[in-house]
Amino acid sequence: MSQPVWGWCLLQQRVIAAVAFVLIGLLVLTLHYMYRHKGTYHTNEAKGTEFAESADMALQGDPALQDAGDSSRKEYFI
Repeated sequence: MSQPVWGWCLLQQRVIAAVAFVLIGLLVLTLHYMYRHKGTYHTNEAKGTEFAESADMALQGDPALQDAGDSSRKEYFI
């Protein structure tokens, strides 16, 4: 009669150990993911625009926004 009790305890210990290993593995994977993706923030804004007097002055020298068209017409996007 003492055999099933020891067998039950051994099964419980194995289940607890398996759950502990799974939790430790998930912790390691989560820490690895957080380390690799530190939250670097990339913007597509033009460099040096924070020191300009106005939005027009900031974007005046940006080569991506230069066009061969009429520069007297301005468009403002809100």
